[in-house]
Amino acid sequence: MNSRERVLKAFKILPGKPDRVPVQFELCRQLYDHFGRELGIPVNYTENLYEDVTYRISANELRLAMGCDVVVTGASVSDDYKIQTDENGHWDNEYGMKMRQGDIYVEVVDYPLANAQTKSDIENYIFPGVDSPGRFKDAEALVNRYRDEYLVIGDIEVTVFSLAHQLVGMEKMLIDMMMETEYVIPLFEACAEFQTQIGLRLIEKGVDAIWFGDDFGTQQSLIMAPETFRSQLKPIYTKMIQRFKDAKPDIIPILHCDGAVSMLLDDIHEVGFEVFNPVQPGVPGHLPEDMKSGFGDKFAFWGAIDQQDLLPNGSDEELEKDIMEKISILGKGGGYMISPAHIIQNDVSPERVLKFIELCKKHGEY
Repeated sequence: MNSRERVLKAFKILPGKPDRVPVQFELCRQLYDHFGRELGIPVNYTENLYEDVTYRISANELRLAMGCDVVVTGASVSDDYKIQTDENGHWDNEYGMKMRQGDIYVEVVDYPLANAQTKSDIENYIFPGVDSPGRFKDAEALVNRYRDEYLVIGDIEVTVFSLAHQLVGMEKMLIDMMMETEYVIPLFEACAEFQTQIGLRLIEKGVDAIWFGDDFGTQQSLIMAPETFRSQLKPIYTKMIQRFKDAKPDIIPILHCDGAVSMLLDDIHEVGFEVFNPVQPGVPGHLPEDMKSGFGDKFAFWGAIDQQDLLPNGSDEELEKDIMEKISILGKGGGYMISPAHIIQNDVSPERVLKFIELCKKHGEY
């Protein structure tokens, strides 16, 4: 059984169980560069329009050699775009957000739509060009190289809500959603249209799945009322998935949504998502038993391994116990791809990364 068939079975697209639970992971730049040197494999970076997504869609050749079962690709910055840093080390990305490098992830320091109030403010904002030179050259090359052996996922993370609040600022976004300010729905619709066009281009290139990414939860609860999600965002995601299904009926819609979001999972299923990621551990409502019993008939699961504390600080024995638990519960009867709940950062040693992969393979066989 090759990786493609393994993942299609785990995602419940093909009947039957896979031979083992498939494995997926992403690494920070320091770890990619380390393993590239160690294994003698060039690390190919696809610089995404929103910088942190770069590490989702880069180094596929390296990750496959290390044991990853899927290819993840996405749009890259235009060939015409060049980073120009100012005296503070800040730069403008293609969205016009002024960025700086934080301790781990990039951060927005100035929002291009910080003063938005009306629909015309959104109509006057210019999104990056979908078909700018070089936007999909890496995606096309990866699909052509790997599609027969691996499932290829097209990543459009920072999709609607996350893109919108990165354009206006989180506090303003949440207040204006509650106030039903005029620009809010037009902004969501504009973000959705931009990312729909990106997703359609990825489908044209031949990807098997579209990976959305918007975080609706905190470590403790939802970031917005369920009613707000249902009235302002749910119809937009439903329409996006329908357009993708119209373009490719067997496309697999995947949602990455951090935080404690179990209260929204029925809605997320109704929208049309078929795979739920990252099943963030350690937050209310996300016990593996609750996920599997409550939502295992609605989704395949992808993720569930803690990269905040367990991977960097836990013992090998604790890591092994957690991997065995997640596989035995979330993977029972299929329906699970094991992965850390986010990009592995450089507080995790290279040896620990290899131990994670080894233990997933060791305990993942059906």
